[in-house]
Amino acid sequence: MLRYQVMGKRHDLGLGAYPEISLAMARDRALEARRMIHEGEDPIAKKRQSQPKTFKDAALELIESKRPGWKNAKHAAQWTSTLETYVFPALGPMQVARIETADVIGVLKPIWSGKPETANRVRQRIEAVLDYASALGIRSSDNPARWRGHLDHLLPKPTKVKAVKHHPALAHVEIAGFMDDLSNRTGVAARALAFTILTAARSGETRGATWAEIDLEVKLWTIPSERMKAGKEHRVPLTKEAIAYLGPKRDNAALIFESEAKAGKPISDMSMTAVLRRMGRDGITVHGFRSTFRDWAGETTGFPREVIEAALAHGIKNKSEAAYARSDLFEKRRTLMIAWSTVATASNLAPNVVTLN
Repeated sequence: MLRYQVMGKRHDLGLGAYPEISLAMARDRALEARRMIHEGEDPIAKKRQSQPKTFKDAALELIESKRPGWKNAKHAAQWTSTLETYVFPALGPMQVARIETADVIGVLKPIWSGKPETANRVRQRIEAVLDYASALGIRSSDNPARWRGHLDHLLPKPTKVKAVKHHPALAHVEIAGFMDDLSNRTGVAARALAFTILTAARSGETRGATWAEIDLEVKLWTIPSERMKAGKEHRVPLTKEAIAYLGPKRDNAALIFESEAKAGKPISDMSMTAVLRRMGRDGITVHGFRSTFRDWAGETTGFPREVIEAALAHGIKNKSEAAYARSDLFEKRRTLMIAWSTVATASNLAPNVVTLN
């Protein structure tokens, strides 16, 4: 063992095990290491750089290097999950310096047509890992995962094979009956599902909601930008029917729909789906209720499209239109959500009350 210091930090360099490495051989290795140290190099770092690095090694290093810059901890988990599922089985053990186009194509082709969005994300992450390896100096050839001028000649454009994914949704004419059935269900997940439907929110927005986001006095739910898909703060007008599903008021930091099994944690992704299954509604999804709301608003009301889209927190795709959109149309959306709540809870109204769409 050779003990040395570099920039005031102690290191121990193994010179080999006796008797395979004789004393004379160990002295020669120590002499070479001292020469490197004298020239300003770290022999241990040099040794590591000389060892072949696998794709998986490089990928995990890249994830760790990017982690501090990601605003959401989910990014690292998504990167790791995607690579473990689609890339590591084939490319993980390969030397990152030896990965070629055929290896990348072998990973992408099985999912390119069936899962185009996922496949393109996989390609981008492979490209990033190989670029990282090149930056480290352990790859010298062109990046075989590069799209423009390379893979675009070998694979169809993702947009050409991209299929629109429709979430199975409940027909809007059935919403009152469904909500009547749901109102008889107990538990946090059932409350969360009802609240999600009445606010046309995404399930993740509901599950992460805290009392700090709720202003009961003005009947307002303000979802911060970091919890929104578009990265922009979203204000949701609350109806009395939606407020009824919030439960008792608690401290600002408390989750509104806290897990009954894990204190301080939100209900899981599958909790609301499990409610649907117990109701015998396996054919629809939680996200599909946003389509139910959209269909109802578009087919049975006179509300403008931009008001409906704003209620769903959809961004404006047309850049010219977006440039002039200065308002979130909050008061118009409040009227829309009152109408939606009235229709959705119509079965709970007195027999002599008639709803007008």
